[in-house]
Amino acid sequence: MYLPFESLPGHSRIWIYQSSRTFSSTEKKQLSAGLKELCEQWSAHGTPLHTSFTVEFDQFVIMAVDEQQHGASGCSIDGSVRYLKSLQNELGLDFFDRSEIAFLHNDKISLYPLTELKSLFESRTLSPDTITFNNLVNTKDEWTADWKQPVRSSWVARYLPKTAVAG
Repeated sequence: MYLPFESLPGHSRIWIYQSSRTFSSTEKKQLSAGLKELCEQWSAHGTPLHTSFTVEFDQFVIMAVDEQQHGASGCSIDGSVRYLKSLQNELGLDFFDRSEIAFLHNDKISLYPLTELKSLFESRTLSPDTITFNNLVNTKDEWTADWKQPVRSSWVARYLPKTAVAG
């Protein structure tokens, strides 16, 4: 059962899918229509789930289920993944590549390969204050509070240059 994203409670479980590129306006409409249909049909062992989604920065799909109403099963989660895989093939994008990390620059998303982060910080293309995303948050409340983080407060901080300790 589809519900507006803002109406789902903060304890709702979420899954974040980062696209390999931004969606065009046509793709976003197609994606939203398909996700709404998926949410309308999403069930676990025959029981409709209270579900929703939001599309953020034309590059992230956040899916949510209020598991206090009824928990999502492995099969129901697999169904949402199958839908996204079919969509990525149709649109020529990738929701499952974890080798590129997203950063927010002037309200636009930039993706950089994980292997280049250290040099991007050394060249000051990225800084400790650059916003990155924690796509591993588990609930809507965590998403609201901790999804967007400055690099210095995120797991990406391990790629920051080490400063020499005066001694």
